[in-house]
Amino acid sequence: MSKKNAFYAQSGGVTAVINASAAGVIEAAREHGDVIGKVYAGRDGIVGALTEDLIDTSEESAGAIAALRHTPSGAFGSARYKLKGLEESRAQYERLIEVFKAHDIGYFFYNGGGDSADTCLKISQLSEKMGYPIQAIHIPKTMDNDLPHTDCSPGFGSVAKYTAVSIREAGFDLASMCKTSTKVFILEVMGRHAGWTAAAGGLAAEAEGQDPHILLFPEIAFDEDKFLARVEDCVKRYGYCTIVASEGVRNADGEFLSDAGNTDAFGHKQLGGMAPTLAELIQTRLGHKYHYAIADYLMRAARHIASQTDVDQAYAVGRAAVEYAAAGKSGIMVSIVRESDEPYQWSIGEAPLEEVANVEKMMPREFISEDGFHITDAARRYLKPLIAGESYPPYADGLPQYARLKKVAVKKKLKDTFEI
Repeated sequence: MSKKNAFYAQSGGVTAVINASAAGVIEAAREHGDVIGKVYAGRDGIVGALTEDLIDTSEESAGAIAALRHTPSGAFGSARYKLKGLEESRAQYERLIEVFKAHDIGYFFYNGGGDSADTCLKISQLSEKMGYPIQAIHIPKTMDNDLPHTDCSPGFGSVAKYTAVSIREAGFDLASMCKTSTKVFILEVMGRHAGWTAAAGGLAAEAEGQDPHILLFPEIAFDEDKFLARVEDCVKRYGYCTIVASEGVRNADGEFLSDAGNTDAFGHKQLGGMAPTLAELIQTRLGHKYHYAIADYLMRAARHIASQTDVDQAYAVGRAAVEYAAAGKSGIMVSIVRESDEPYQWSIGEAPLEEVANVEKMMPREFISEDGFHITDAARRYLKPLIAGESYPPYADGLPQYARLKKVAVKKKLKDTFEI
């Protein structure tokens, strides 16, 4: 096998542990110097490849790369930039191959969700047709936990931990003040189509009456009267009510309750805020004083409370991608295989990209209580191991210390430019 360089890119919404995957890729590639040359990272994700804006990771010290394991967000920059089908945007794919060829890149590691898996698959297929084979490996990442053929998605476990911890702490706060003050607290969490993150909040309730009292999932149609009746019942029984609501809650007609009327680069609906929508409903119909919080970027950037399981898995899938590539594999996604629940044991596997691309894994109905407002024991068995363990970053002067890379640019070789 001839020695080729590798290209690594981060895609879509970043997570608290995506950089751990980057560290896994770069460190493993350095160990495979016999078949892999330099690792170039795309500045701002796939956009960096299209515009030939590459970062030479060989300029980063071993210490800086190791520090990525405890650094949140996307160290090299990410992008919400969707490449369409080959017939619609063939020029974009051909441009990628052109850039890869110019920089002697034979390995493509794409770290992202379902759309990224689709791009990875298409590059693998087109490169073969163009006579410049690229070994394309997809590295799973999404806090939404909606990738198929993997037990979980790196990035989810830490968001799940953040959600469960946050609603437990907020519940203690509310309980101490509810007699004369706020009666309802709503925590809005990410999750457009799948309710995994909202479900994770349910782990905080280990006994009857503990927080959260209500969970709202995209998989369960929102019934206004039923919801308000449950809120009122909780206030009467416990003195207050805590709610974890997914941003993607829909009504019986399948419409988002918080549709802001816009779409993003992937064609996804822009959601305008589930928490204030629910709060206004509660205040208008029930008259209760409320507070709400929209976790948003805070939950996916919260490296200070990351799950050790999540960090370990994120790093492992990055290393495995390189091991698979060095073994000659392509057109696959690295997967996490659950061996057992208690004790939680897992291993690394693989899944064909044809079965991963553009497929969303929803919450199974057996994970949601019969009334639709909480999680079942089956969900708890699945979720608990994913938030296990603490992996604190190093602190100095009271603040976490994160990696700040040099991000040295690779000299461009192509004369033409590409507009995105």
